[in-house]
Amino acid sequence: MDQILIPASGSYQLANARVHRSLTPGLAASFDADGYALAELAVADGKIASVAAQAKSKTSANAIDLAGRIVLPCFVDCHTHIDKGHIWPRKPNPDGTFMGALNATGADRTARWSAEDVARRMDFSLRSAYAHGTKAVRTHLDSVPPQEEISWPVFETMREKWRGRIDLQAACLLGIEGVRDKAWFERLAKRVAAAKGVLGVVTYMVPDLEELLDQVFAEAIKHGLDLDFHADETDEVAAISLKKIAEASLWNGFEGNILVGHCCSLARQPDLEVLDTLDKVAKARLAVVSLPMCNLYLQDRRNNQTTPRWRGVTLLHEMKARGIKVAVASDNTRDPFYAYGDLDMLEVYRMATRILHFDHPVGDWPKAVAATPAEVMRLDGAGTLAAGGSADFIVFKGRSWTELLSRPESDRIVVREGRAIERQLPDYAELDELMV
Repeated sequence: MDQILIPASGSYQLANARVHRSLTPGLAASFDADGYALAELAVADGKIASVAAQAKSKTSANAIDLAGRIVLPCFVDCHTHIDKGHIWPRKPNPDGTFMGALNATGADRTARWSAEDVARRMDFSLRSAYAHGTKAVRTHLDSVPPQEEISWPVFETMREKWRGRIDLQAACLLGIEGVRDKAWFERLAKRVAAAKGVLGVVTYMVPDLEELLDQVFAEAIKHGLDLDFHADETDEVAAISLKKIAEASLWNGFEGNILVGHCCSLARQPDLEVLDTLDKVAKARLAVVSLPMCNLYLQDRRNNQTTPRWRGVTLLHEMKARGIKVAVASDNTRDPFYAYGDLDMLEVYRMATRILHFDHPVGDWPKAVAATPAEVMRLDGAGTLAAGGSADFIVFKGRSWTELLSRPESDRIVVREGRAIERQLPDYAELDELMV
């Protein structure tokens, strides 16, 4: 296959680009069983001028012939933890369990998370995401005292540094028990609002969960904030905080966007409990993000030389069938919660396809790494290929779903505002001095 060269200036046309129905709204074309069709994309002034079905007549002599290569919009990663990223070499998870991750991360945060340390690791993560083709990232920021006074200013600086390359959002992260300190939580909500962030907590089945959720919703309503929860990251059948979040949203009349991550325990619960929860989640218009790689890594982790018996992921197919917005995302990268990862959303989608069965048929699952998280994050125009939108897309070597998801696609071409970027992944050695 010939090398593809994206022009460094001027307008141009891409011919025989293989695009997906779910990511090209309004395109009238002959789509195959996997949802793909050949199309022509015209690019001018950093925007997509047009997307049209590939003409059956001879390709224009001036067009760049992609020969059926897949073109996807740049990715949107709606659940990450780049403040934790890449601490594994200095603070690994001792046993691969959730509690091992929690304890190791807490110890490292207390001892090592200065502004410089957090900033350097965050920037490293963003350079990786950018090189892989991601244009928007939401990160959770550990916001237990005194870390919130360190990490939020770093985030604000990083957001400005990356403006125009990655749209960076942040949600605060603390255990729901922290909400009991009403005065402190009010101050945190004000800090989040000042940073134009998202209010977030981790929910557990504590006795006063409903009261604490009411306080969270009250602060979100007061400050006009969207919400982002970690919920039920466990195999405990009794963990039903996803349902409690939906109920709290309904009785508080919340009108903002709500994203809930993990929801692992739902897959372990009886059918009637599942149906009741999904009814309420749909009615409350919650969106759910699954973190398939991290869930597979942590859930059902055993230290007795036996094999895990479940995949750890939530019921995304059942949710989507109810009209619930669903996404998948990176979650943690090279930290005690997940020893691997590089904020490569193609890897996330590849793994999600295998773990969650996003195939046979492919359907509109590609939206889960692009259009759907963009909608949840209020990023107008992101995650689709449409006339008038920014020319932010990725050209892959793969010409079919099976080709695309069978190789790393390390030679993908990432195009931002119509121009191919220099895809330079940062060297891990840059972080060596932080690991001592």
